[in-house]
Amino acid sequence: MTAAKIVEPDEGPRSKRAAILSIAIKYFGREGYDATKWSKVAEKVGIGQTALYHYFESKAHCLLTIMRLELQRSHEMFLQATADQPDAAEALRAAIRAAYAVSAHEVLQMRILQNNLDLLAVPRRSKREEAERLAARDLVHQIETSWTELLERGMAEGLFIERDAQLLAQNLLGMIVSVWRWYRPTGTKKLADVGALVEETGLRMLAR
Repeated sequence: MTAAKIVEPDEGPRSKRAAILSIAIKYFGREGYDATKWSKVAEKVGIGQTALYHYFESKAHCLLTIMRLELQRSHEMFLQATADQPDAAEALRAAIRAAYAVSAHEVLQMRILQNNLDLLAVPRRSKREEAERLAARDLVHQIETSWTELLERGMAEGLFIERDAQLLAQNLLGMIVSVWRWYRPTGTKKLADVGALVEETGLRMLAR
């Protein structure tokens, strides 16, 4: 099966899809995917468990959808942040700032993504689950390519060290997203301070 763009279903006024995703993000992000009962999501949304399957054929299908949507959001934010920047260094700063300009709900989405990335490595038997998995993998590739191209631009401009741009991009991305495994909005660390540290560390790592 090849990756294809997922067409989002039309959501009428009675659709519970957005509510299901919102509640699932809350519980998967705070309690963990494995610890969350699918029936609990139905209860909080106010529908029967059977009704969940009208929107998602399984808890895993819902999880993969959340992961794909987060990857899509992250990539769109990167593209918006880096557009029309005067040079690669400013574009990199803007990209890192955008990565941390998030709501508490988006923090949960990113935590879910990072905690369940291994799921993208294994093919799914279900066609709908597999379609989401492949779409998510394709987005991972697009994100890595976009960051690699930004670093290549910086090298061409004489701003960044000339090394393996893909490897540098993967290391930089690893540093950026590792934050979501431990960061908590209610903790003592301010996200703005974390983002500023990562921004300066990233620029120093790449400085020519």
